[in-house]
Amino acid sequence: MVRIVSVAGAVMARRMIQICVQAPTDLAEYALLDSGEGAKLERYGPYVLARPEPQAIWHRSLPIARWQTADAIFEKESGEWLERRPIPSRWRMREAGLTFYARLTSFRHTGVFPEQAVHWRWIRQTIAQAGRPIHVLDLFAYTALSTLAAAQAGARVTYVDASRPALTWARENQEASGLTTAPIRWILDDAIKFVRREVRRGVRYDAIIMDPPVFGRGPSGEVWRFYESVPILLDLCRQVLSDQPLFVLINAYAIEASSLMLANLLDDLMTGHPGTIEAGELVLAQEGSRRILPGGIYGKWSEARRAHGLA
Repeated sequence: MVRIVSVAGAVMARRMIQICVQAPTDLAEYALLDSGEGAKLERYGPYVLARPEPQAIWHRSLPIARWQTADAIFEKESGEWLERRPIPSRWRMREAGLTFYARLTSFRHTGVFPEQAVHWRWIRQTIAQAGRPIHVLDLFAYTALSTLAAAQAGARVTYVDASRPALTWARENQEASGLTTAPIRWILDDAIKFVRREVRRGVRYDAIIMDPPVFGRGPSGEVWRFYESVPILLDLCRQVLSDQPLFVLINAYAIEASSLMLANLLDDLMTGHPGTIEAGELVLAQEGSRRILPGGIYGKWSEARRAHGLA
């Protein structure tokens, strides 16, 4: 695992913060083959895909002829995939101990974010070493790979997402990973509305994971705007945290913000709880190159006795 770390002790008066760049380097079925000129070339299992990547404004490394041999190309103008050979509606992949399905979606994603593998391993390890029963809340949980990593480690998990197709896909991944009997509660709901109800019910969680979008809508038309909605959600999350929280993990994509924003939010959220905050970027290392591709920002708090050596 590529890990670049500096410790910035002056960032927060109450606790230290680690600033990190992390990239998984032991992925078996995924590879970033090339990037540049607004696109990326990737291998997902047996298929090579080319799709837009706005941050990749540098020159490509591979010749254009290699890109043109991709099995499927997402055309930005039409918003559709051009398949150069038949690709099934879904195919199985296995990474970081999880088995799941990838798909070509109409919004250019595959349902798999391989840079998140560093989190799947960390979630599983942190829960396994807790030495006590852990109840996890996974918000904006999409295809449930973080949910399944937590369940693999023995946690009881509540999955929440506002998309019915995502929930269906998540249940398929649960079956593919052999976790059909795992204690997972599946919730189709708006994140803020759900957590607000959990506050009223007195439900408590030892760990919270969230991957909020920039903009979204709940199943009943609720509007989510990152900068307006995240503070509201975190205020509610504070009320559902147990007296002995294990960790809180926040991911963010496609937002114009530093990971220090997430670190500051976590510092507010975890006031009164000793522990360490880590913030930084998830990246993908390009095959055969020194180039790394930004994948998103994250922030995580972990309890004091596990703060070092688990990421």
